[in-house]
Amino acid sequence: MARILVVEDDPGQLEVRKLILEQADYEVVTARDASNAIEKLPGCQLVLMDYRIPTTADGLRLIRAAVGHARIVVLSGAKPDVPLPVDEFLTKPFSSRKLLEVIAKLCLLLLFLPLVRAESFRISKPSEVAAELSLRAPGTDWGEAGHEAALATVLVDGRAQQQIMLYAGAATFPYSVFLGTLSSGEHTVDVRGDGVQLLQATFREESSDAVANAPILFARANTVGKYTDIPLLVYCERLSENGDAFLQYTVIFSNEDGGTSTRALMARWGRSTDIEYVYRAFLTADGRHVRRATIQGNNHKEIEFRGKMDGSHPLLMPITDNNMIGEADTPTPIRYQIAPHLVDLTGHSREQVMDRHPFAYRVMAKELKREGKLRPFGIVDGEKVSDPINYLYFEMKLANSEASVAALVRLKSDPRWYSSHLGHADYAIRTWKRNSAESPKGFVRTTVELPPGTKADQIAEIGFECLVLDKAADSVCGVETVTKAFLLDRDYAPGANVWTLTGPVQIPAGAIWTSALK
Repeated sequence: MARILVVEDDPGQLEVRKLILEQADYEVVTARDASNAIEKLPGCQLVLMDYRIPTTADGLRLIRAAVGHARIVVLSGAKPDVPLPVDEFLTKPFSSRKLLEVIAKLCLLLLFLPLVRAESFRISKPSEVAAELSLRAPGTDWGEAGHEAALATVLVDGRAQQQIMLYAGAATFPYSVFLGTLSSGEHTVDVRGDGVQLLQATFREESSDAVANAPILFARANTVGKYTDIPLLVYCERLSENGDAFLQYTVIFSNEDGGTSTRALMARWGRSTDIEYVYRAFLTADGRHVRRATIQGNNHKEIEFRGKMDGSHPLLMPITDNNMIGEADTPTPIRYQIAPHLVDLTGHSREQVMDRHPFAYRVMAKELKREGKLRPFGIVDGEKVSDPINYLYFEMKLANSEASVAALVRLKSDPRWYSSHLGHADYAIRTWKRNSAESPKGFVRTTVELPPGTKADQIAEIGFECLVLDKAADSVCGVETVTKAFLLDRDYAPGANVWTLTGPVQIPAGAIWTSALK
């Protein structure tokens, strides 16, 4: 059972809290001031403390000492004016039940889960370390409410470091994480979690600056305890702007809980996942150090990052339902350290990363199903969409224009045309409204819903329509290239390329361009 350090300068309150926790079967250590508490901190997994012990300065000193070593629950008559790096803040008065619920939630997420397996490894010199942990959680399925996933906690050398959401369910899946900079010599990694199984673990020393500067991401506050909008993948690009080199880190989340409707996501971006750049690390001339950094803040604004770091890793947390980023001054209990994939998206859209890691499509589809966002083919039901397996996916490069482009598909022996915009002009793609992070060098995605079971050889024609608003009545749409068009297979992995367009076409406003498939 968890060992809890209770810190309170009022002896009567200290005894009451000690008895409540002991009756709940926790091991309790007590202290009446910050100095004594700091001495007793080693070995304690949670600190329950009054904010003033006896002064706020003493409380802050204990918080600073406990951060990174134990979870922290602060009790006070009023919330402080400045954010505190604690897990929970309880305003007095509160019930004993509320206190026990908060502590139980933190204990569930931490060390107090059963040990799954421990692995040892040795590194030759101080370095960043990445790990691939093959995990599974029998009886779970991301698409089934009440059985979505298990949460594993990873301990490095006995200290809880990060969590892994087992979104792949009962299937054995390699989850890639980074462990930060470790000293040379022997180290241990323990994995804990109810229903979690560790099948294999591999470790490697990392010299890449992409790993060294990768962000640590805390779960968005309103997703804790839920199974939605979780980070699936992190990728890093080496980019430059006006000769200024930087590393750009982007996260692919399993869903977008706010911002753009599901129908619009499938039409304008060709997926219902959320893909957002979160962090840019601008490098010194020799490329060895970060001289400044920015994050994508609220309303997609790039702002300077001046937040906390864990070594060379920034501590970040989504603060909006469409996953804009803030500095993790008050982090949630769930911490992700997903090892980034270094990618070059020259000639591709951001969704190319999903193509290379097709499990993202599968998790996307399962989350849509579980959240009731799917509807039968060919009908309209609010913002619901068809099963993602029923769509033809396009990747194309568009010329910058105020006009909008929609994709069209006609099947053999069928006079009808199916469109990406579903008859809504605002669902077509307008490149001039996208920033460079959303549409690398003009590359975009869209989808066209087709009847269930459609095969590639049933497609007769593919086309594009140029739609305009009144103010863009003289605009021309330019489709410069289509790199691929594909269907998903039964496992939601991208299938073979169906069609490409290698030469540019100009489409006047209001016109349609088509091409027959051989």
